[in-house]
Amino acid sequence: MTSQTALSEQLAAGVRDVPDYPSPGILFKDITPLLADPVLLAASVGALAAPHAPGSGAEVDLVAGIEARGFIFGAGVALALGVGFVPIRKKGKLPHTTVSAEYTLEYGTAVIEVHEDAVRPGQRVLLLDDVLATGGTAEAAAGLLERIGAQVVAVSFVLELGFLNGRERLAGRDVTSLLHY
Repeated sequence: MTSQTALSEQLAAGVRDVPDYPSPGILFKDITPLLADPVLLAASVGALAAPHAPGSGAEVDLVAGIEARGFIFGAGVALALGVGFVPIRKKGKLPHTTVSAEYTLEYGTAVIEVHEDAVRPGQRVLLLDDVLATGGTAEAAAGLLERIGAQVVAVSFVLELGFLNGRERLAGRDVTSLLHY
């Protein structure tokens, strides 16, 4: 068994299936048990940070996390890498001047924002979130970061719902996920 396989099995043990949430027919993958387990949380943060460690050739200047659970993993990865953290939030939640992006959800649209001065031109950014589903939020977040001058070098997730084909919306980007469903 490879170490990646062992890690995936360990992390999968921290994901609980919740049937019919948030609506009938949906099998929700709940990561709150993983968050509550300090060993699993540390393992996931370490695995997300490892490809960007000093000397890896894929170093980053900043980590950006998408509200809300992307903050949890993103802040941990930023600390592990010794870099800063950039929050990407829902519209109206950031106090300074922002740029925004509207994106399509299954039943409507949403808007996310980032401070206009969150990155300096050319800074290398790792974008993180907990789950890759349809890819719309990550696609909008990456576009926002690039609009303010960032170089998004990778987009990483704890869990990927492959059957929703979210990776297609991130084509041409370095996309990684620790768990695949």
